[in-house]
Amino acid sequence: MHLALTQATGRTASAFAVVPWWGQALLIWLVSRLWAAIIFVVVDRQSPDGPWGPTPLGYFNVLSIWDGQWYERVHDGGYPSELPRDATGSVQANAWAFYPVFPLVVRAITAVTGLPWAVAASTVALLAGFAAAVLILKLFREFLAPDPAVWALAVVAFGPVSPVFQAAYAESLHLALLAAALLLAVRGRVLWSVGLILVMCLTRPAGVPFAAALGLTWLIHAVGSLRSHHANGTWKAGAVLGVFNKWFWLAVWACACALVWPAFAWAVTGEATAYTETETAWRGSSLVVFEPWFALGERFMGPYLGWLGVVVLVVGFALLITTRTVRTTLPLIVWMWVACYAVYLLAFLHPQSSTFRMLAPLFVLAAPLVAASPARSYRITLIVVGALFQIVWVGYLWQWSPLPGGGDWPP
Repeated sequence: MHLALTQATGRTASAFAVVPWWGQALLIWLVSRLWAAIIFVVVDRQSPDGPWGPTPLGYFNVLSIWDGQWYERVHDGGYPSELPRDATGSVQANAWAFYPVFPLVVRAITAVTGLPWAVAASTVALLAGFAAAVLILKLFREFLAPDPAVWALAVVAFGPVSPVFQAAYAESLHLALLAAALLLAVRGRVLWSVGLILVMCLTRPAGVPFAAALGLTWLIHAVGSLRSHHANGTWKAGAVLGVFNKWFWLAVWACACALVWPAFAWAVTGEATAYTETETAWRGSSLVVFEPWFALGERFMGPYLGWLGVVVLVVGFALLITTRTVRTTLPLIVWMWVACYAVYLLAFLHPQSSTFRMLAPLFVLAAPLVAASPARSYRITLIVVGALFQIVWVGYLWQWSPLPGGGDWPP
């Protein structure tokens, strides 16, 4: 039996090796999506009835619950011209928290095909995921050898929260745009990045950390350039002006793109804080940077251990991304993206069950994770563990389990 399994594995690996790199990306993504589909179907059949109706909901319907319903509201009726408020005047949860590109793409498809939202939205997400797979592998091949690049893509494809990449969420579309933006940045294709960054910033709220990553990368190169001019005795006004190159202006453009959606919400509603108040409606308090993490730590571990827990988490992540493997594997702009996005989450995210999904844009860390060891057993273990955790993530969060105080933890 073991010999037959080994021979079958060898034949499969040999056949896979002759497939073009983009075909390998598509095959890996196909298998991972089939695995996630099985999990969704099994969980749906075992789930209790929820606010979406009696279970089982069916494959396409179960992919369209939770945030999918918010995107469906945008698809059906757009955004409110007035912010909904409760009796105290506080802004209530509304559609302005959900960016427009994904639901508008689906709207264009449903208008042409007549498909229902649930089918069209999950299909768009699925196809965007296949595009993301090709772009991710292309990105990984910029700084990894072909074989570990494929393994790194497989780690992403079978990651614990990867089932969301076929649900009626904007995650897979954003993943594709982010991978493309990082690929263009690594290659130095600034002009191609201009329109892409704008679309990305209107798909998911990641414009601020991406602009910060571009800006800090430019700053590091600019300081290095000025030091070089100083050391060579060529320090002149032209040298100073020369550092304000295309990367500087791309970072400025990314900053502007990050503000487009909040500005649009302001223009439509007439309230300058429409977007930020909407985003904080789910947490039931005003925006105070960093505070939610410490509040959550204090809630679960007490006033002292809670703060210590957050500090340990931050220091641990900082130590992780500054290890030799991570620093030597990731190009500077990609490393900066990881650091800036992590700081962005720490500053603005209200940590809860959706936090795991919010970590998906850190997919590039799969590259150093794979590069840490060339052992096939180690890399297979990464994939198997991720695939098994999908069962936990979908089974625990992608069904209705009412909390004592009402509501439920969303995925």
